[in-house]
Amino acid sequence: MSQPLVSVVIPTYRRPQLVKRAVESALSQTLEQIEVIVVIDGPHAETVNTLKEIEDTRLKVIELATNQGSRVARNTGVNAAIAKWIAFLDDDDEWISSKLELQLEAATNSHYEFPIISSFVIARTATKDSIWPRRLPDETEALSEYLFVRNSGFQGEGLIHTSTIFTTKELLEKVPFNTLLKRHDDWDWLLRAIAEDGVGVEFVEQVLSVWHLEQARPSLSKSSNWQFSFEWIRGKRDLVTPRAYSSFILAEVSARAASAGDWKALWLLLREAFQFGKPQLIDICVCFAMWIFPTHIRGKLRNIFKGKHDILKMKSEAVY
Repeated sequence: MSQPLVSVVIPTYRRPQLVKRAVESALSQTLEQIEVIVVIDGPHAETVNTLKEIEDTRLKVIELATNQGSRVARNTGVNAAIAKWIAFLDDDDEWISSKLELQLEAATNSHYEFPIISSFVIARTATKDSIWPRRLPDETEALSEYLFVRNSGFQGEGLIHTSTIFTTKELLEKVPFNTLLKRHDDWDWLLRAIAEDGVGVEFVEQVLSVWHLEQARPSLSKSSNWQFSFEWIRGKRDLVTPRAYSSFILAEVSARAASAGDWKALWLLLREAFQFGKPQLIDICVCFAMWIFPTHIRGKLRNIFKGKHDILKMKSEAVY
């Protein structure tokens, strides 16, 4: 095989059929000059044997001696990569066939020395597909505000999903994933990376990835350990704006604390948001909604208001 233009890194742990689907979507890219590196996070014979069914010399499999977490697996894949550009794919997600070709074109035409290229994704559940993010960042908007500030009650407003990240091996070696984290590792990496000289985020304004929400590991996506999230954002206060800081606390951390039923946390979080952040009225409304309405009620309300929002949007577009 000639020198690959892009190295694809896929960490996986005990999900042989899902990772096989992910690998096949990577190997089916219109950009053929790639390598696909699967890092198996701890010995698992079934995953090894399943991947042996794929007969493609572009596939490389690394099996770690012990289970160390997806952060270690991603860093291992980066270190093994031989291409200039690297794209991440979670084992439960898949790509549209033109993803790498379009992102490589955007990256090579970027004016940033170290571009981070993202895209729209299909957020898929058993009942519906949603296209996220719902908006792209404004030209002068801080990345932390794009990721954390809520301008509506709708999920998926600002998003850079791990399976859409496309950037240089050099940047990933300079700013590796934090192997000590158990959650928020994608946000953590983005905030640290954007603080480096020559780094900027750009989007291919097309749907290029499918994010299977119901197949995400519960320990990562649904944990109610609000203290971990609280301490994480406090440690990143120098990398986020005051508005982003308060928004993260009043939405993300509050949602986890409310899920745990820890009412003592509410006043602590409000005090922290006002003392060190710049909360707006919508942040406070979102916070109290987290505590007043159970998760399933919030979902129903979002669907109702989302439906009305989409109807109004369609009428507005029809006028123009």
